[in-house]
Amino acid sequence: MSSFTIKKINAISKEGLKLFDKEFKVSPDEADPQGILVRSSPVNVDDYPSLLAVARAGAGVNNINVDRATEKGICVFNTPGANANAVVDLVFPMIGVWKRNIYAGIQFCRSLAEMAPDKVSPEVEKRKSAFSGDEIAGKTLGVIGLGQIGVRLANGGTYRFMKVRGFDPSPALANIHQLQPEVTLCRSVRDTVSNADIVSLHLPLNNGTRGMVNREFIAKMKKGAILVNYSREAIVDEESVLEALDSGYLEAFITDFPTARNVGHPKVLTTPHLGASTSQSEENCACMAVRELSTYLEYGNVVHSVNFPNIESTPSDKVHTRIIVINRDVPGMIAFASNIIGSHGVNIASYLNQSNGKIGYNIIDVEAAVPAKLISEIEKNPDVVRTRLISFV
Repeated sequence: MSSFTIKKINAISKEGLKLFDKEFKVSPDEADPQGILVRSSPVNVDDYPSLLAVARAGAGVNNINVDRATEKGICVFNTPGANANAVVDLVFPMIGVWKRNIYAGIQFCRSLAEMAPDKVSPEVEKRKSAFSGDEIAGKTLGVIGLGQIGVRLANGGTYRFMKVRGFDPSPALANIHQLQPEVTLCRSVRDTVSNADIVSLHLPLNNGTRGMVNREFIAKMKKGAILVNYSREAIVDEESVLEALDSGYLEAFITDFPTARNVGHPKVLTTPHLGASTSQSEENCACMAVRELSTYLEYGNVVHSVNFPNIESTPSDKVHTRIIVINRDVPGMIAFASNIIGSHGVNIASYLNQSNGKIGYNIIDVEAAVPAKLISEIEKNPDVVRTRLISFV
């Protein structure tokens, strides 16, 4: 097996890093790594000539130029679901903090610190009615985005006796099947938010979702609703939200993304980007990212990629070399690769192919050494993006 160099960017949980075996050299100082392990720092794949894969220890990959990575045959991984519990664990308490006036109540209690001890209890009884709030049981929760986080939030709403409606513009069946039967699956944003008392956003940031929550979106919402954003800051057009708060159309905006404009607004409740900031979440994300990166570099297997199709194959004891062919998803590529390999007298022990509509990924196991001329002939095809040879001898 070959050795691999890994560039570690940002603080990565030690429990995750321990999963790299002796074939991996991991350092923040690697100038030209074969793999990158990152959290939130920007990664430009053009900066690393030998790069094969990037693993983001988190769900979003907007800090990585994924389209360029795809053009160069670089696999980009994320860790869906690894931080889901952490986000849901924060969203419901934040909703409760607002609906039950907890923040204002805590500030009031702290103001009693200078009061004479025998005056505290009478003052509390006198003024506690000012902090009376509302329960979320019986309220309608609208969840936009039904990935791992959205599904767990929707299910959590049912456990809290809420009426829950959910929508995803690109639903994954594996996630949808995890929804509790009490969750109503909607066919549009309007159906989801029109009667919702609370609307929670859980979408990735891409060209389709950037600025999605604008005046038009808010106009579809119920008057007096609460908007919650614990996904990505740029999904929400801040100007539109602040206008809706100032006009009284929205009751509140609860977000994980403080800005100069929203931190002082009386109807905005913010946390400092804490959604995934738990020791358990960071460890889960790191462990998943390391496993994804390791198995890709060592075996060419793809699990939880955002730009390559998922594909896994275990080589048999007889396999000498694994050929990886990454190509544009066009007809005839399987026959093309098979014919060239056969023309060199190399026997194919196993051929596995998957595609995602844009990229075709081929894992070809052979029982002999692969001549350089064979790979050169495959690479001459203009639809071949990249090839790799993985030796098991």
